[in-house]
Amino acid sequence: MASTEAQIQQLPAASRGKPAFDPEKITVIFVLGGPGAGKGTQCENLKRDYSFKHLSAGDLLREEQDRPGSQFGQLIKDYIREGKIVPMEVTIQLLENAMRAAIDDEGKTKFLIDGFPRKVDQAHAFEASVCPSKFTLFFDCSEEVMEARLLNRGKTSGRADDNPESIRKRFRTFVETSMPVVDEFSAQDRVVRIEANQPPTAIYDIVKVRLAARGIAFGS
Repeated sequence: MASTEAQIQQLPAASRGKPAFDPEKITVIFVLGGPGAGKGTQCENLKRDYSFKHLSAGDLLREEQDRPGSQFGQLIKDYIREGKIVPMEVTIQLLENAMRAAIDDEGKTKFLIDGFPRKVDQAHAFEASVCPSKFTLFFDCSEEVMEARLLNRGKTSGRADDNPESIRKRFRTFVETSMPVVDEFSAQDRVVRIEANQPPTAIYDIVKVRLAARGIAFGS
C-alpha cells in the first residue's frame, strides 16, 4: 500500500502547484444531483446543442480498469473489490487526461463533469490542480420523484442498485457527502439550481434559460 500511495502522490494532478488549464480558455461545469435527478439526460442534451464534452467520472473509472496497459487498472479493481473509494487523485488524473485528449483531438473547450465532485475535498483538489469550474449545475429533485424514476429504470436496466433499499442508501450518501459541495459553491454564487421534478423537456427549457443568463449561448 505504501508503494501505491507513493505512486498516487507522483501523479501530475496530485503534485502540481497550479491548475493545468486556464479558466479563461477552458469552461468546466460540474453537474450534480441525486440518483435519478436526470443528470445523464440533460448532459446528453447539452452535449448535442452546446458542443460540450461530457465526462463521467464513474464511466472513466470503469473504462480505465479494463484498458490494456493501464497504470491504474489493477489499483481501481482492488479498491472496488474491497468496497473502498478509489483515491480522488486517480479520478482527477483520469478527468484531466480525458480533458487533454478532447482538447488536442477534438478541439473541445467546454466540459461537463458529471457526478463529480462528490465531496468538498475533491472539489478543492480538482480546481487547484486541473481547472477552476465556472459553476455547478445542480438538479434539485425530490426523493419521491427520484425513487420512482429509478424503480422504473430498474425494470429494464438490470442494475443491482436500482432497488428501494439501495436507492435510499444512495440518497443518504448524496445528502451527506455531496450537498456540502453545493452549499459551498452556492455561497460563492457558483451554483445554477434547476428544479428537476418536472418532465425532461421542461427541465431542459429551464437549463437553456439559466445557461444564457450565465453567458453560455445555445449552439455555441
